[in-house]
Formats: sequence, C-alpha cells, structure tokens
Amino acid sequence: MRVVLLLLLVLAAGCATVKPQERALLADPIMQFDGDPLANPRVQHAIDNREGSHGGAGVSGGGCGCN
Repeated sequence: MRVVLLLLLVLAAGCATVKPQERALLADPIMQFDGDPLANPRVQHAIDNREGSHGGAGVSGGGCGCN
C-alpha cells in the first residue's frame, strides 16, 4: 500500500498545468529534444532545398541582448 501511494505521489509531482499563452513558448522548435543528432543536418538540408531558403533555424546573438 505504501509503495502504491509513493508511486502516485512521484507521478503527480511531474504534472503541470500550462496556460494557453505559455504553449507557444513550449512549442518553439528550440525547446524540442534532438532525437538523432546525425539525422538533423540531413533533414535541415532537405528542408532548405525544398523551401528555397537557408538559415533561420537556431538562436543567434550572444548574451548581451543585441542580435
């Protein structure tokens, strides 16, 4: 019984309510984990060729606030 209660407490600690205005920040591609670091450059290359654009996929600038 104690083990089940402890398990429920541990699982409940990981739950969080996300406000609608915060969902855009969490859906930002920069917040996503990279599944396969070797496949990402190939996928980005295919997207660049398909869209006819290059760059814009990442964070620029230093820590000073100027871009």
